[in-house]
Amino acid sequence: MDKYENSALIVIDCQKDFINNLDKDMNAYEAVGNIARVLKFFRQMKIPIIHFRELHRPQLVDFGRELDGDEGIHCIEGSDGADFVDEVRPAEGEFFIPKRRYSCFFATDLDLLLRSLKVERLYIVGFLTDVCVHYTCVDAHQRDYYIKVIKEAVRGSGWKAHNASLDAINYLQNSAVISMDDL
Repeated sequence: MDKYENSALIVIDCQKDFINNLDKDMNAYEAVGNIARVLKFFRQMKIPIIHFRELHRPQLVDFGRELDGDEGIHCIEGSDGADFVDEVRPAEGEFFIPKRRYSCFFATDLDLLLRSLKVERLYIVGFLTDVCVHYTCVDAHQRDYYIKVIKEAVRGSGWKAHNASLDAINYLQNSAVISMDDL
């Protein structure tokens, strides 16, 4: 099977709140530039692209246990911080799915969309490696999708957590973490 046949690109949470609140040493804008290059590549290949934004209601009723950790209130519907970063906005014809929790699969119609598109392999980019990217990969793996995380196009809450998550994802599926050169 061709490595792009039955594939889709998943773009996770490229939102201002995540980009602007990462530590400077995480080079968030370097990742955004890499995501833009990956998007261009997949657009040229005419492969389905599915964008996600984490969105929470202003009443804060859908955060659940999320605020029990280190994260503060973020990605409130209608706020500037919840908006896409300009360089990686969805283009016409691309899919967009809002989510309330970390995994792109949890309480969304992602699995239905992927099966309708006959997708078997997911290429994944976005934020945060150790949270939404990691949990999406776990759920994709448990649903028998092949996963490929493009390491230059993801960033985490810190380098230690970022690298540990990439290792954990690679543990799920050998060679799941790839470089942009591998594309």
